[in-house]
Amino acid sequence: MKKHLLSALVLGLISCASWAQDDASNADLIKRGEYLARAGDCVACHTNGRQGAPFAGGLSMMTPIGAIYSTNITPDKEHGIGNYTFEEFDDAVRKGVRKDGSTLYPAMPYPSFARVTEEDMRAMYAYFMHGVKPVAQANRDVDIPWPLSMRWPLAIWRGMFAPDPQAFVAKSGADPVIERGRYLVEGLGHCGACHTPRAITMQEKALSNDESDKFLSGSSAPIDGWEATSLRGENREGLGTWNEAELSEFLKTGRNDKSVVFGGMSDVVEHSLQYLSDEDITAISRYLKSLPPQGGKQSAAPEKDDTAARLWKGDDSKTGAALYVDNCAACHRTDGAGYKKAFPMLKGNPVVQTDDPTSLIHIILTGSTTPAVKGAVSQLTMPSFGWRLDDQQVADVANFVRSSWGNKASAVTASDVAKVRKDRDTIADEKAMGSADVSKLPPQPGQ
Repeated sequence: MKKHLLSALVLGLISCASWAQDDASNADLIKRGEYLARAGDCVACHTNGRQGAPFAGGLSMMTPIGAIYSTNITPDKEHGIGNYTFEEFDDAVRKGVRKDGSTLYPAMPYPSFARVTEEDMRAMYAYFMHGVKPVAQANRDVDIPWPLSMRWPLAIWRGMFAPDPQAFVAKSGADPVIERGRYLVEGLGHCGACHTPRAITMQEKALSNDESDKFLSGSSAPIDGWEATSLRGENREGLGTWNEAELSEFLKTGRNDKSVVFGGMSDVVEHSLQYLSDEDITAISRYLKSLPPQGGKQSAAPEKDDTAARLWKGDDSKTGAALYVDNCAACHRTDGAGYKKAFPMLKGNPVVQTDDPTSLIHIILTGSTTPAVKGAVSQLTMPSFGWRLDDQQVADVANFVRSSWGNKASAVTASDVAKVRKDRDTIADEKAMGSADVSKLPPQPGQ
């Protein structure tokens, strides 16, 4: 009898130890899945702003044919993905195929996610099923008129432009740090979704640098009112004048000695990049710094001119100079050098010199606030100037900074400003960021 009791006790202890190991293993898998979901910035698109429940969907995304809304990806069984098997989850993320067999809109970057390994996919599945709180929030139908709202043409698009899932394989003999960075940039980070130009049929012109040096060469059209600049080695419009340490600091904190994050990239830093390990941030930076300028042609970095000297002497005769001194110089200085980790340099700033001035116009109109993140907890705000400057005045300021301190970029017109101002998202941001209630202000000249 004692022998049987002893055997049962031993078996019980073994079973308990096994359960404990399984629990620890599952906890580690869920934790890794959470990290990977951060790397993929899933929360940014699948959460409706600061008031929305995490991963419950509902965020509006404008497309050329109307608005679509992100879906509920919490483990709620009625409205979310609680009934998805791993295979169905994998099909949605890496193939763009929903549980019902229909195709997802390519706002979901499944062409990039096709490179994610199955091991990482299983970790993310564990996190979304067991580490995310279920939210009973119904999904919202698209605001796209029929017949454009029909989904079956999306299957054709997917067949033509989306690669079949093929797990990332590091190149033999390559720097493992760069290869880790390439995996994160091409895959979970889906940087090309914003920073790679798209064809008229809306697919990215390249999904990797091996396909074309158009990869990460800058967006072909503004996204949500912002222009995504080149992440390649160009001096004027890319990262050519930044070193690896400066880029890593920017990715991790949203600021460095040269620039400060704004627009859609603020969300990426706040929700994703600040949580990545220093090793992964370094890997991303090193990979991006390995990319040469598009076409192999390097533009010259800005050279010193006499703008700062003229302004210091009180000469504001150049068009836009007086407006710059009155509205901008206190933070960005008369030499365009700004203040480190606070107010960005305008001299040599890629955003200032891009062919498409949308981002520069947008930030003058609406202002911006840097996100508070680990290692950089202060929030710094550039106020909106859209309520006090008319379209021509904004154009004059933009042209001044685009042609001063050695900067060289095409001219901005009042009609360019009016086009950006007309965008409904810009108007909303302008009102929110303005230092006065624009509805109570007298009409501004030109408005």
